[in-house]
Amino acid sequence: MNTLINKHVHFQDLGLIDYQEAWDYQEKIFAETISVKTANRNLGTDEQLLTPNYLLFCQHPHVYTLGKSGKADHLLLGENDLLEKQAKYYKINRGGDITYHGPGQIVGYPIFDLDNFFTDIHLYMRTLEEAIILTLADYGLIAGRINGLTGVWFDFEEQKNPRKICALGVKSSRWVTMHGFALNVNTDLSYFGNIVPCGIQDKAVTSMAAELGRDLDMQEVSDKLKNHLAGLFQMEL
Repeated sequence: MNTLINKHVHFQDLGLIDYQEAWDYQEKIFAETISVKTANRNLGTDEQLLTPNYLLFCQHPHVYTLGKSGKADHLLLGENDLLEKQAKYYKINRGGDITYHGPGQIVGYPIFDLDNFFTDIHLYMRTLEEAIILTLADYGLIAGRINGLTGVWFDFEEQKNPRKICALGVKSSRWVTMHGFALNVNTDLSYFGNIVPCGIQDKAVTSMAAELGRDLDMQEVSDKLKNHLAGLFQMEL
């Protein structure tokens, strides 16, 4: 546990960035944060350094990512099909199954030292979901959770036509997090037809644009989401 608590979070909007480039950047920050935590163990309180926190927002060119617990056959495309659709495919080190990232989607990568906030991964995941739920509510969209399933959903109570609007998948080591969430704003949903999204075969995927019948201002949605995250985590951006 940290002796010094740091609630300051460095926010960076990386814009449209290649998935591998963003992943490498996450790994760099993640490793540096863990290095500070490890070094602090052998230092007196007055010598310890604050562990940093980062919140990265971005969009990716078309890409499919498969988590550690996922099944490769949930990608329904071959190598030639991926080339034709100008999409990439990565097996990565987060939890969860397969998902899609692309333009029109807000991808968030919180690289937090949870010792600065709370050491509870379940609460961390639910807090990320809550920020999405509050952001959607700003647009009159009522979303929530489905028991046993990660992410944010529409028609989450009666479940006559449940639709997923936000996927989550994280990695944590020594209470430092990476990877995160993907909120479908103006996303081309046809790309989800090439996978079994998150390994779930009987539920649909949607976007804010699909639900509202219009495209949204990505910067406006991003700002609202960032502010909800800041409030829920009581952090200083």
